[in-house]
Amino acid sequence: MSAAKRRAGLRITSERRESRVRWELTQGKQEEHERLVDIWENAVRATHHFLADADIEFYRSLVRDQALNAVELWVARQEQGTAVGFIGLDGTRIEMLFVDPAYHGHGIGSELIRHAERLSDSSLEVDVNEQNEAACAFYRKLGFVQSGRSDTDGSGKPYPLLHMKMQR
Repeated sequence: MSAAKRRAGLRITSERRESRVRWELTQGKQEEHERLVDIWENAVRATHHFLADADIEFYRSLVRDQALNAVELWVARQEQGTAVGFIGLDGTRIEMLFVDPAYHGHGIGSELIRHAERLSDSSLEVDVNEQNEAACAFYRKLGFVQSGRSDTDGSGKPYPLLHMKMQR
């Protein structure tokens, strides 16, 4: 898909019968970054039990001040337009994928990955905290395989990362 088509605001509406949650997928906007940071924090507190509060605050400022501005953002919104999840892409690399915990298990994360696949000309890649077993299982279920490992995260903190690549 061309960059022009990406920027055009492609809209996708999905509904999973078993969840009865409806959402649409649109490009993210600068003015909703605070809501996305809240989603990030809520999801991290629900899934990253290995992080100390000080670490969460450290990463929160990075997400708010740098990370959201450095990626192509796609946001899943409920019917009323409220953001419930998002994915941040840098080419074929998934830099972030977070869904509000109230919407976990409704297929939103999977749909965000499928959308990233549609935008990509080659296999997607992602780094996942090794200690976040649910996320590792999620990516494996979607066809990602481990391609490497780092003892520390991108900030040099002692949180090992699994480097994963989607097998097409």
